[in-house]
Amino acid sequence: MEGEATVSKNFIEQEIDKDLAEGRYTEVVTRFPPEPNGYLHIGHAKSILLNYGLAKEYGGTFHFRFDDTNPTKEKTEYVQSIIDDIKWLGADYGDKIYFASNYFDAMYEAAIKLIKKGKAYVCDLSADEIREYRGTLKEPGKNSPYRDRSVEENLKLFEGMKNGEYPDGSKVLRAKIDMASPNINMRDPVIYRIARMTHHNTGDKWCIYPMYDFAHPIEDAEEGITHSICTLEFEDHRPLYDWVVRELEYKNPPRQIEFSKLYLTNVVTGKRYIKKLVEDGIVDGWDDPRLVSIAALRRRGFTRESIKMFMELVGVSKSQSSADYAMLEYCIREDLRLKANRMMAVLDPIKLIIDNYPEGQVEYFDIDNNQEDESTGKRQVAFSRELYIEREDFMEDAPKKYFRMTPGQEVRLKNAYIVKCTGCKKDENGVITEVYCEYDANTRSGMPDANRKVKGTLHWVSCNHCMQAEVRLYDRLWKVENPRDELAAIREAKNCDALEAMKDIINPDSLKVLPNCYIEKFAATLPPLSYLQFQRIGYFNIDKESTPEKLIFNRTVGLKDTWGKINK
Repeated sequence: MEGEATVSKNFIEQEIDKDLAEGRYTEVVTRFPPEPNGYLHIGHAKSILLNYGLAKEYGGTFHFRFDDTNPTKEKTEYVQSIIDDIKWLGADYGDKIYFASNYFDAMYEAAIKLIKKGKAYVCDLSADEIREYRGTLKEPGKNSPYRDRSVEENLKLFEGMKNGEYPDGSKVLRAKIDMASPNINMRDPVIYRIARMTHHNTGDKWCIYPMYDFAHPIEDAEEGITHSICTLEFEDHRPLYDWVVRELEYKNPPRQIEFSKLYLTNVVTGKRYIKKLVEDGIVDGWDDPRLVSIAALRRRGFTRESIKMFMELVGVSKSQSSADYAMLEYCIREDLRLKANRMMAVLDPIKLIIDNYPEGQVEYFDIDNNQEDESTGKRQVAFSRELYIEREDFMEDAPKKYFRMTPGQEVRLKNAYIVKCTGCKKDENGVITEVYCEYDANTRSGMPDANRKVKGTLHWVSCNHCMQAEVRLYDRLWKVENPRDELAAIREAKNCDALEAMKDIINPDSLKVLPNCYIEKFAATLPPLSYLQFQRIGYFNIDKESTPEKLIFNRTVGLKDTWGKINK
């Protein structure tokens, strides 16, 4: 109808619309199936929000499933961290939480079914021999000498594998498809291997475990998933996915649809690299605020709303590209601009003494918690004769257009008085230790000269009414835009390990710890992870390790926004 807004849909939504219109499915059921072999990162956040968003959009169901079929890499620690991340992002899965390992019995029976259909066989080739027999992109593979074993023999051998009669790696179960297929994934892929490992969920019940390409379609089909949304690297695996659900004769089998992965400039998300950084103590665990794991972003002060905003800006497509990290910073600034309480903090303090202010006198100024949101109210901030200001806000011999504090020049102390600098004091090394000024009592709010204009405004804290704090200034971990490719190039050029390569491109200024900062006492009443704007400095949050006795703040992002300005 005329006047109705046109809603633009991405290609996945268009495919779902088509499936529903044609009656292929009567509902929409999506899932997010991480393997618990590390912490989730921002790329996973895209998948979580996409799958949850689609289920919500179509009034369907969202499942959360652990793809825990590989006990060699999985830990309970990772299971818990993934649960925490998904809940924090707001993806509500209700009671729809599953473990792939709970389907191990069904997967075993599925393998038996394929053997009986003549579609799977036990193979004794070693891993190297299987690779050799597989062929190349230009040359077809050749059949395994064990490919034509009888159904009876395969059933007996597979049962022996399950019962632990053979050593690890001595036998595998392979799908019998086509060794001449142009798609290498279809050249009799391995679907079961022997691995004597204790599983976090099933313990020692199994010594054989299914491979991902076999397990995943079964999990989706068993749960009634309609649309299996995954990233582009699985596009070549889709024929195998379809083969599995077809040969196992599932009714209304799920459909796999692929979208492009999220790549971010100045970022590495590869688990093997992150694990190395963690193990060698280069970063402070998987949630180090310099990383882009979801836990790290949360600890640094990113909000779930900012991540959702970022994903909406990035969009969903099949074309592969990298998003600018500055776009993510723009999103958190936009979100915190309205959420974060303003606070005065001094990171590099120098004492300011107001010579003509009465000794022992204390005044309290009402200050807005957030000028852009009146509902946040006001707080009282103490003002006294001795204050801390930023060292960079004073210059003894200043150039002409320097509008901060310098001898003979007036500035306003934010929310307080106008003061005029009268001089400074230095130690034996010529380092300025104190700055002196005089205040004009008529420039306080409500007084005759309150509206007198000056060109500079400085933040401050009262020396006797503040708390010492540690401030951690985080910046990008990598000093190159595309660290993933750089790491590969360095390793090849130097023939070195991952850690040595990483050290070449790690930003030495990615973390600066300032132990002697001062902040309003009010900050001590706030819980960990609270969002704040340090006036004139940037956005910060309270670290998880912070206590009222030892305050620790993480810089989330500075105030300057280049990406937003460029893209307006």
